[in-house]
Amino acid sequence: MRHRIRTGFAAAAAVLALGLTACSTTPQAPSGSAPSAAEGALTPVRLQLQWVTQGQFAGYFAAVDQGFYTDRGLDVQILEGGVDIVPQTVLAQGQADYAIAWVPKALASREQGAGITDVAQIFQRSGTYQVSFADKAVAAPADLRGKKVGNWGFGNEFELFAGMTQAGVAPTDVTLVQQQFDMQALLNGEIDAAQAMSYNEYAQVLEATNPATGQLYQPSDFSVINWNDVGTAMLQDAIWANTERLADPAYQDTTTRFIAASLQGWAYCRDNVESCRDIVVRAGSTLGASHQLWQVNEVNKLIWPSPAAGAGTIEQSAWDRTVQVALGAKNADGATVLTRQPDAEAYTNEYVTRALDLLKGEGVDVVGANYTPQEVTLNPGGA
Repeated sequence: MRHRIRTGFAAAAAVLALGLTACSTTPQAPSGSAPSAAEGALTPVRLQLQWVTQGQFAGYFAAVDQGFYTDRGLDVQILEGGVDIVPQTVLAQGQADYAIAWVPKALASREQGAGITDVAQIFQRSGTYQVSFADKAVAAPADLRGKKVGNWGFGNEFELFAGMTQAGVAPTDVTLVQQQFDMQALLNGEIDAAQAMSYNEYAQVLEATNPATGQLYQPSDFSVINWNDVGTAMLQDAIWANTERLADPAYQDTTTRFIAASLQGWAYCRDNVESCRDIVVRAGSTLGASHQLWQVNEVNKLIWPSPAAGAGTIEQSAWDRTVQVALGAKNADGATVLTRQPDAEAYTNEYVTRALDLLKGEGVDVVGANYTPQEVTLNPGGA
């Protein structure tokens, strides 16, 4: 690859340690105006992911690998996330220049004082499912009543609770189970419905062997509740910038160029799924090749087709729905994600609009109106 990609939990822990030992949440001062690539100097940029290296972040790895960041005068270092990494905190404390985080979680951090702003909404749709075996007859949130329902917690559960509330199902109407970040509890029959991401855990059940047939499970073996269909979906992966630094023209310019190159990376992954799978594998993913191909393909579905204005645009209706769920849905402890409306600086389309203008001028398809996902065959264990 052309630029540094810092990976591994040790690296992520080091980032967290730096963030926790910062004496305040005052962001690092920008280093000054960013020279163009033609002038030979590159502006260093640190991107903090919210999880480990995988297809969920393929567009950023592709932008490194294909030189899109370099072409915009940027030297991007990708910082891997992990269990103990809170990307928006790393960003707010000045240990990264941008971060990838789910909108409700980042808004909760902003409500608590983190100076962060959503500058590009990469995922336009939620990737969260609730998955059950078909014989459990859980086709809708109302069917969860009386069932053992797994969820991850840590702010990942609010789409589920909003969907249950909408269906008239109280938390006391189900048996809530703290689920690990895998599907073993579902496969072992310990729970009736499991939380899953379309691009990760759902693939895990389809990579597992059905003991009744000796073959891999098929989609027909399961029922899936998709919160996009229910109407309680929340916005997820977005690019977050440091609010205070956005007052600086140099950081504004870097933000525009970073978004443009990142969106170009995602457009590349839309059109080159296998290539992006290989890029992620080379970057150090520990997941198998067919699993990563599935993941890139499924993530593409969350991005493309994009709004008419272009990928990364923050649509008011989706933002408002996310905020409403974050304000109104209560988890089992009676807590909501947010206690008040986000302020006006919580998001802006200013920089993504500038970035899209650059890409449109260069002939990059930033909408993907004719996008068609691939059919991916999973291998046992995702190999």
